Amino acid sequence: MNAPHSSRPLRTLGAALVAAALASAALLSSGCSADVSSPPAASMSKKAVPAALRPYYEQSLSWRPCGGADFECATLKAPLDYARPGTGRDLRLAVSRKKATGPGRPLGSLLVNPGGPGGSAVGYLQSFAAVGYPTRVRARYDMVAMDPRGVADSEPVTCLSDKQMDAFTQTDQTPDGRGETDRLVAAYKKFAHGCAARSGRILRHVSTVEAARDMDVLRAALGDRKLHYVGASYGTFLGATYADLYPHRVGRLVLDGALDPTLSSRRINRDQTAGFETAFTAFAEDCVRRTGCPLGTGSVAAARDRLSAFFTRLDSHPVPTGESRALGESLATMGVISAMYDETAWPQLRTALRSAMRGHGGGLLNLADLYYERDTDGSYANLMYANPAVNCLDLPPAFRTPAEVKKSLPAFRKASPVFGGALAWAALNCAYWPVRPTGTPHALHAKGAAPIVVVGTTRDPATPYPWARALATQLSSATLLTYDGDGHTAYGRGSNCIDNAINTYLLTGRPPTPHTRCR
Repeated sequence: MNAPHSSRPLRTLGAALVAAALASAALLSSGCSADVSSPPAASMSKKAVPAALRPYYEQSLSWRPCGGADFECATLKAPLDYARPGTGRDLRLAVSRKKATGPGRPLGSLLVNPGGPGGSAVGYLQSFAAVGYPTRVRARYDMVAMDPRGVADSEPVTCLSDKQMDAFTQTDQTPDGRGETDRLVAAYKKFAHGCAARSGRILRHVSTVEAARDMDVLRAALGDRKLHYVGASYGTFLGATYADLYPHRVGRLVLDGALDPTLSSRRINRDQTAGFETAFTAFAEDCVRRTGCPLGTGSVAAARDRLSAFFTRLDSHPVPTGESRALGESLATMGVISAMYDETAWPQLRTALRSAMRGHGGGLLNLADLYYERDTDGSYANLMYANPAVNCLDLPPAFRTPAEVKKSLPAFRKASPVFGGALAWAALNCAYWPVRPTGTPHALHAKGAAPIVVVGTTRDPATPYPWARALATQLSSATLLTYDGDGHTAYGRGSNCIDNAINTYLLTGRPPTPHTRCR
């Protein structure tokens, strides 16, 4: 299986770092015809669920054909506010599945989430997982996805018009002086105000804890006694949160490209900055050995200096792209970062950099558009809005003022001389969010849970390997599976060792041997 890589966000321009393959995949149609209802779960005792939540847990899902290729879709009802269920203020959450193909004894449902936050799980299922996961896994499991609240088809958060978003993505993220700093702050404030104006009903209720509670309602509505789950990137935080809330309902959980939930927002951003520097170093080491490398054929340090100088030139002299948007420093930075997720994108990045350095920025602009999930018609997917909505609710902001950013610039630039300045300023976005955060950094233990598999990649740019080690240590029943390699996440990226270990666990419940390390 060759999986599109998934993403854990940076707080860059209030957005997620997007999996290029997922970003470019058009979501399949969900047109419907006849309904087929599934019975409510009989396995959930009434005593285990508060009376006010029973109508949600005992609901029947009405399945309808959608998306082609034997997919079914349904709508799950969940309370907008779990503290006030049954008040008529409910959410409608989009669910899709592809039933087990057989042969073999059915194992129930396997819920998948590609990360973000803000990535469409339904889109991921229909465009990849339901056909790309190993045949022996799909034979035994119903493949299931639910767009989390505020995401894609689950009452999506929206913030700006497409033209406004175009302007937002071009905002200078390396301000020189008071005037440019004020313009960056104004852009963050306009973004936040747009979210409040367009999505005020849902904006206070898109936290990871609430999304995890929705997952348990879905588990019950599917008729499953335990939750089986594969989450990538941010999806690991969602899965670990579920396990901590409902440890005795944990089935087989794979958490690939893990987060450390004990970290502050500032630490997350700084660690990710260092992660992208590690990924860039690997790219540069490969590039400088090749004839025609746009960053030269000398040392990695020289390549780093050449890219930094190129970004500096673009800050004052953007280059044309063949369309109305020029390639300035901000878009070029995002274009390079988007290619850091997967080493298979390195040839495209080399070509795009070579062209941009010669005055033709279209290739880097295309990579930036993949990052931002901007379609060829100029429309943006919801991920760029859902991402800050979740992040800014889950944790207090990394910085509260421009002065705090300036004070931290040396640490961010030490983490990455290439990306540090831009990514430090990017972490200011939640300072102006219209909703106060409800979460804080804290360890997740899931005491009493069945064995959980945490997967870490040693040179993962977005979820650095130490995060996987930390999460595996926190979760009481976790086993760490290590991929010694490049790119974001590990399952389905070409390592038979990784894939065999995870497939065996999903099919038998037997986790890999502790300290297993794959290449």
